[in-house]
Amino acid sequence: MALYAYQALNRDGKKVNGQLDAPSEQVVKDQLVKKGLYPVKIVESKEDKKGFSIRQLFEKSVTPKEKVLFTKQLATLLRSGVPLLQALELLADQFEGKMERIVIHLKDTIKEGSSLAQGLADYPRVFENIYIQLVRAGEASGHLEVVLDKLTHYLERRAELRSRVTAALREPLIQLVIVIIVSIFLLTFVVPKMAKSFKGKDLPLPTQIMVYVGDFIKAHFLFILIGLGILFIIFKYWQSTSTGRKVIDSIKLRLPIIGYFARMNAIVQFCSTLGILLESGVNLAEALDIVCNIVDNEVLATTLREARDKIIKEGKISQYLKQTKIFPPMATYLIRTGEESGQLDKMLITVAQNYESDLREYTDTLSSLLAPVMLLFMAVVVGFIVLSIMLPMVKMMDMSGM
Repeated sequence: MALYAYQALNRDGKKVNGQLDAPSEQVVKDQLVKKGLYPVKIVESKEDKKGFSIRQLFEKSVTPKEKVLFTKQLATLLRSGVPLLQALELLADQFEGKMERIVIHLKDTIKEGSSLAQGLADYPRVFENIYIQLVRAGEASGHLEVVLDKLTHYLERRAELRSRVTAALREPLIQLVIVIIVSIFLLTFVVPKMAKSFKGKDLPLPTQIMVYVGDFIKAHFLFILIGLGILFIIFKYWQSTSTGRKVIDSIKLRLPIIGYFARMNAIVQFCSTLGILLESGVNLAEALDIVCNIVDNEVLATTLREARDKIIKEGKISQYLKQTKIFPPMATYLIRTGEESGQLDKMLITVAQNYESDLREYTDTLSSLLAPVMLLFMAVVVGFIVLSIMLPMVKMMDMSGM
């Protein structure tokens, strides 16, 4: 069976668009006729999941919440003894939009004799490599529901951590935008009017600076916007290149706060993913390939790939992780303990949980510290502009008093 998109006319002659899950185009026609519709166009919905399609520009993407819900509900149904095909049929009614089509596609893939992992692989933008490999391992071992439970916890923890980091940065960014808007307003409207009233008089240096900046922004506002837009596009293109990513990621690692986040995030990603993969029965070489591809920072990912090659040859993880200088001594010690005790997978998950907890605490602390720092920054910037406005008035008052 496949998913077909159709255009049809109803009895009133109005156009009707929709989609139907059917084994052939003829069956779609028959179903439409039974509904009292006249088929105009029927096309099999063959999305280029790995490439780009026009619909992707307008279609709402699958949210992390939808993916977690799908994984959790599928695990629950399988644990309750519901067969996989029937579970997917039940889940198709729980979603809408792109996620609904994905579930229908997965159901059709199973009907055609393929595995669930093969169906998931058709949507690499939605289901990352670790998700597909874990499902494949679960299907091979016959414990798919157990693997889906692990995936649910993994996705939930990752979403929570991302949410905390986003929340910590959201308020300072809002305050920064407010500072910029207020500054532009004062520079382009208030300062020039004030300068006109003191025309012909010697203005204090801060006021002269503000008047010059305000006049420049007002005279070249359009060019500044176009220039910033062009620079942004050039930067985004450069950032998408291999050289650009390496340079930016290298700078991130040197910055005090962002560098800490990059390293800790890499440790959590590496340990949690590798631990779950090994625990689910994926072999070490394949697991390391997957892990190195999901680390966000290109510099750290390259370092881990170099360590991966040595680990695969000699089978010693802690020794080569220590050489990367990414992992703290405590992390490598715990990983070595896991190797020696034969519980590497469990120890990796423990390390990930420990550093995930540290990252949460650091995020909360950072969030509480950034707010007063940004308020101070706002006070300095706006205060300087207000000072430049007040100084000429004070000077005039002093002169009149004399």
